[in-house]
Amino acid sequence: MTLLPVYTLWQREIVRFLRQKNRVFGAVGQPILFWLVFGSSFSASFRPQSFSNGASYLEYFYPGILMMIVLFTAIFSSFSIIEDRTEGFLQAAWASPAARWQLVFGKVLGGATLALLQAMVFLCFIPFLHLSLTLPSVIFIILVLFLTAIGLAAFGFALAWRMDSVQGFHAIMMLILLPMWFLSGAFFPSQGLPLVLEWILKLNPLTYALSLLRHMLYEAQNPMLSALPSFEISLGVTLGFSILTLIWAWKLSQKWTS
Repeated sequence: MTLLPVYTLWQREIVRFLRQKNRVFGAVGQPILFWLVFGSSFSASFRPQSFSNGASYLEYFYPGILMMIVLFTAIFSSFSIIEDRTEGFLQAAWASPAARWQLVFGKVLGGATLALLQAMVFLCFIPFLHLSLTLPSVIFIILVLFLTAIGLAAFGFALAWRMDSVQGFHAIMMLILLPMWFLSGAFFPSQGLPLVLEWILKLNPLTYALSLLRHMLYEAQNPMLSALPSFEISLGVTLGFSILTLIWAWKLSQKWTS
């Protein structure tokens, strides 16, 4: 068994992204601007009781922006599936001797790598916040981001598989992605929410990935952590989501005949 098909498709996704200079600039600059503008605007008026002394809304919002970067980059990397089908590349790849799982994983891995690299750029802001992290904590954060990116890229692959146009995929994704992000605890804590919203947060896989980030970014005695799912549950749900979406994407690719 060779991993050459996986590497080839992974490399193609990276090269395609780097050749689009405007996309590179927007991918790095937009989250930073979003974080600074919204974080600064809400800092004076929004301070949950669970915040530790001296913490600002910028610090609360920080892991939410990390999750936003991973979410949107991983999902929208699936645009290439629709473009490849239109250009005929997808048909050629699927007619090759490579196994379907290799082709699926190559596409997913490429999207996940792009999401991780962009999130790692944003990690450079940690020294400017009141966050004391150790090297093992940073490594674990990177692993969580990558695991989440794998799951989201596979989710995007599955949804893009039967789409006929980039415009249609974009419209449907915006209906899904924004609620997923807003209702994950990225903008506000879960305490005091209506019962319906609390259940939506509990059913949202991003809630648990974001919980893992907060467990690693904040000190253990931070009262905010008591309102989050436990570390073990968050890790299990995040891992399960990534595995299930990969299986879903692979199963869909098995049914492709056109």
